[in-house]
Amino acid sequence: MSSALKNLSDYDENALSDIKGKKFGIVVADWHQNITHALYEGCFDTLIKHGAEEDDIITIQVPGTFELPAGARILGQSKKLDAVVCIGCVIKGETTHNEYINMSVASGLQNLSIATGVPHIFGVLTPNDEQQAIDRAGGKYGNKGVEAAVTAIRMTLIADELTKEKKKIGFN
Repeated sequence: MSSALKNLSDYDENALSDIKGKKFGIVVADWHQNITHALYEGCFDTLIKHGAEEDDIITIQVPGTFELPAGARILGQSKKLDAVVCIGCVIKGETTHNEYINMSVASGLQNLSIATGVPHIFGVLTPNDEQQAIDRAGGKYGNKGVEAAVTAIRMTLIADELTKEKKKIGFN
């Protein structure tokens, strides 16, 4: 769904359980820092709002969006995490560089999720221009950082629920 049709910060807060004790990584690209840091704030604040402790959120910064998968892998190898949120922004510009970066990052994060069993969330804006990015980093369409945090929370809750089902004793 287009963010023009949905506010990225809107979600059912009551549908999310407390995440106290969960460990999250956030990898933030420095490129387009005014945008990515606003996304980071939305993400971090949402995790805290739902019970994450500050000490259970590990943040690293990487030079650009292309480096998000490598940064996420390095972070994941150094810490046991329940989910990793990757935040970046690639503005289209005059060339097609955005297509190569966006596809590479999406594939890299998807591969990390599958290989590690730890959700790696694609919190990357892919706008046509800077105004579209601003609109999605706390502007008129909300904050994709909030949406990315909610996705990370939901994925950890799914993993918890399925793990509980496996631990049942008896016959089904």
